[in-house]
Amino acid sequence: MSELETREIRLNPIVPTESVLVATARSMRPKKAEDLAPRDTRKHVETCPFCRGNEAKTPPELFRMEAEDGNWAVRLVPNLYPVLGDDRENTNFTFGLQQTIDGYGRHEVFVDHPDHGAAIHEMSASHLEKVFRAYRMRMAQLYESDPRLKYVLVFKNFGPAAGASIPHTHSQIIAMPVVPENVQAEVINSAEYFRKHHRCIFCALVDEALTFEATIYDRASGEIRRKIDVGQYVIERSQHFIAIKPFASRFEWEVHILPLVHQADFLDTPEDWLPDLARIMKRTMARLDAVIGGAQYNFFLHSVPHGGPAEGHAASYHWHLEICPRTSIPTGFELGSGLFVNTISPEAAAKKLREAELEE
Repeated sequence: MSELETREIRLNPIVPTESVLVATARSMRPKKAEDLAPRDTRKHVETCPFCRGNEAKTPPELFRMEAEDGNWAVRLVPNLYPVLGDDRENTNFTFGLQQTIDGYGRHEVFVDHPDHGAAIHEMSASHLEKVFRAYRMRMAQLYESDPRLKYVLVFKNFGPAAGASIPHTHSQIIAMPVVPENVQAEVINSAEYFRKHHRCIFCALVDEALTFEATIYDRASGEIRRKIDVGQYVIERSQHFIAIKPFASRFEWEVHILPLVHQADFLDTPEDWLPDLARIMKRTMARLDAVIGGAQYNFFLHSVPHGGPAEGHAASYHWHLEICPRTSIPTGFELGSGLFVNTISPEAAAKKLREAELEE
């Protein structure tokens, strides 16, 4: 079957109930070409509340990290329009099948660079190191602040299609009293794999990506039907981390970054690993920009929960960063079936990303 005719359903090995339909012929269907979303590349905007000099336009900051010049490099402030908060407490109630719990939590904004239009691949590795250090520090503070907080999620929306409402580069952190369903599913399924095989499934996937090859033969003729080189999914590898194109990618240019050795909790990331994490993040985002420049995206950090039934899985879970460029809009079929449709084979996407020329 040619690349243009690939049509198969792939199961996510971490969460087998989540599947992806790879249908590359769909990319050939007639459709109107869409322009990339315009990107505001200005360094400073007078009316932007996140630009330097406009600090009074945000709520009082929770903390900052300074740059070498003495100005702030990263600021953390409360979100003006939080999805969760601690300003009031509602009574939990159950009425028949309907039930609620208090919408308690925290919703904060990381202004992750002073330059208004800075993209991640344009930030220095030393600056990205500060960003990851700020994430780690605030996550730890939130978990320690209140035992009701069961999960802390760090994420970034870049571009209107990805949900960004302010063009100045920023990321967000939400601490919540429940463990999100998708994280819970990862935890439960990886724990089941560990029970059966006595190893972390994420570690197994990393090992496969670095070493595994397979050839599938036609039983009747003996001819080769398909070769699988799992190593082709590796986008970047550094001393401590690896960037992988998932075999069952939900999004056409989705990439995951994981520690090479087992580590369940992002909070346990050693200090001397952060420069390496910053470099692989910068290079991975540079590859994505080189291939699909101007793309809008989300990224989010999944780490082992600190509370609830998902706690206590340090041996079976593996923290990771998921980068999901938004190059298409979900269709009725995807929303109705829960089956993601990917019109570019992960193998072809990985090859393009790997071969992208980067400016050193």
